[in-house]
Amino acid sequence: MDESRYADTLTNVCSLVVTEMQVGQQVRVRRLRDRASQAVINHLGQTGVIEGFKMTDGSGIGIIVKFEDNFSSWFFEDELEFMS
Repeated sequence: MDESRYADTLTNVCSLVVTEMQVGQQVRVRRLRDRASQAVINHLGQTGVIEGFKMTDGSGIGIIVKFEDNFSSWFFEDELEFMS
């Protein structure tokens, strides 16, 4: 399976599991569940846009968030909150 088709399939599967969050939606990082790099810590409380989903190593599904400064990282659903 080529990478783009795999990415589309993964996004579709993850969208079914993380039903409330969608690509393009604005979210705010409200907490960090685990230890994180200083770059991720610096984005705590900031708003970003969901750009995709990622399978984690058995802990669930990660949500990839991109910020205004073009930094992106993944977070668990409970680390984020919707922005209206």
